[in-house]
Amino acid sequence: MDKDTLEKYRKAGEIAAKARNFGKELIKERKSYLEVVEGTENKIRDLGGKPAFPVNLSINSIGAHDTAGINEEREIEDGLVKLDVGVHVDGFIGDTATTVPVNTDKDGIIEASKKSLEVAIKMMKPGTKVSDISAKIEETIKSHGYNPIRNLTGHGLERYNLHAKLSFPNVRTDIDYKLKEGDVFALEPFVTDGAGRVRDSNRAMILKYNDDVAVRSREGRKILRIAKNDFDGLPFAKRWLSDKVSRLRLNMALDQLVKRNGLHKYFVLKEADYGDIAQSEHTVIVGEKPEITTL
Repeated sequence: MDKDTLEKYRKAGEIAAKARNFGKELIKERKSYLEVVEGTENKIRDLGGKPAFPVNLSINSIGAHDTAGINEEREIEDGLVKLDVGVHVDGFIGDTATTVPVNTDKDGIIEASKKSLEVAIKMMKPGTKVSDISAKIEETIKSHGYNPIRNLTGHGLERYNLHAKLSFPNVRTDIDYKLKEGDVFALEPFVTDGAGRVRDSNRAMILKYNDDVAVRSREGRKILRIAKNDFDGLPFAKRWLSDKVSRLRLNMALDQLVKRNGLHKYFVLKEADYGDIAQSEHTVIVGEKPEITTL
């Protein structure tokens, strides 16, 4: 990794950490989803970065991909509130998450997530197999009396690519890839007191550019151009389009683009047994002394 690339990864991680800490302080009972996610996204921009994806706010049994919608009216209620923040600087990404308890005493599940992440980070050295780290994550989570989420994983990071290289499971795996100096991964153990897997819900408020496709509507063509160029091909929120495209035609245009595979839709993910979920995440650069960019 050259010096310029390294500095951009570090800058993205630094901004992500500051935005995460800022957003964490916003999380309180009766606080609106919209205020938390837009406040955190604006903090990212104020600090000189761009969101690598919409700030996720996922509560209790919701595992990922939840964010505020247009004219969102939901407020934070009691439980485990997961704040997931991504930042990019010239395409180089910092990805981090934390779990905030609101009027709940479920500290044990949060501790299991934190400890499994700490153990994994110490192993992020050249030559270590992904399978060995994944097995250690699972072992640590289970030693605390909880289950890892099998189908939510960590992931590699590359320029303008939020899910690069390979997945980094939180359970035993046969992936024998050996880490290399300079590899960048987002590690994110998801821990539950439920079944240990998530399933799609029927809601989706986050999308991503997939391919250039032909559509008749002017709004559809505009959205596809914005998704590819303005959002750099990275995931975006439907609400980010509310001042760019007529709201009356927005949903129709998005549905058309999804059906034609121009856009990919991220469904909100829910624990299969409605168990609560905790998440901890850092971005790590592989080295003899692993570097956490999002501390």
